[in-house]
Amino acid sequence: MIIRLDSADDARVKDYGKLTDTQLRRSVEAAQGLYIAESSKVLRRALAAGHRPRSFFMAEKWLDSLADVFAAHPETPVYCGSDAVLEEITGFHLHRGALAAMDRPEPVDFRSLLAGARRLAVLEDIVDHTNLGAIFRSAAALDVDAVLISPRCADPLYRRSIRVSMGTVFQVPWARLPQWPDDLGVLQVAGFRTVALALADDALSLDQLAADPPERLALILGTEGEGLSAATLAAADASVMIPMSGGVDSLNVAAASAVAFWAVR
Repeated sequence: MIIRLDSADDARVKDYGKLTDTQLRRSVEAAQGLYIAESSKVLRRALAAGHRPRSFFMAEKWLDSLADVFAAHPETPVYCGSDAVLEEITGFHLHRGALAAMDRPEPVDFRSLLAGARRLAVLEDIVDHTNLGAIFRSAAALDVDAVLISPRCADPLYRRSIRVSMGTVFQVPWARLPQWPDDLGVLQVAGFRTVALALADDALSLDQLAADPPERLALILGTEGEGLSAATLAAADASVMIPMSGGVDSLNVAAASAVAFWAVR
């Protein structure tokens, strides 16, 4: 059902309004139970994961490339228009093909992700959407079974997180931990060794951990600025750090996650 837009003042496309206003989008998307998938590849991955589209939104030149998607969802409206009209609605130039407004899936109880898992990534207060998306992409590539995030972590289904992850946020199961850091105890009871990546005096080398990795391991990574909190470090079974040279003492959290996931995969 293709609908051509002649004006930016069309109430039917309010889901796509002001996409560059991060604070507004956080409140709007949570309240309305939606998220925005950006680019043809990402929206295809969202659909493959079983997520339900509310509508599609794109420049006319991209219609043919997604004809199979529209055929599979004949009741879902497809809004298209000139670059100028679309940019006035969203606040930026669409150069990645297409957008889709998707129904946000129901939250998952983190306990349901533990059965059968061997490697978990646990993220504390990572608020940068780029870092969050990059961590999910590394998790998907390097055999992490699930990602668990603290209450104050950024939203994995925010548009930038999804885009940076290349849609792997739909591939790697994830859930929020409601009682942080107390929920680390649930992981420990389930048989996971909880290991914090931190520059602690008693930290093991990542090489030591990788030489004899536990059967079930939860790697905990902290916020971009201050790292992990004292309470989290105290609750973890151990700390580990990546050996460094060249006078460098730490890596960006996304880079550190990739190194650690690789070492213990």
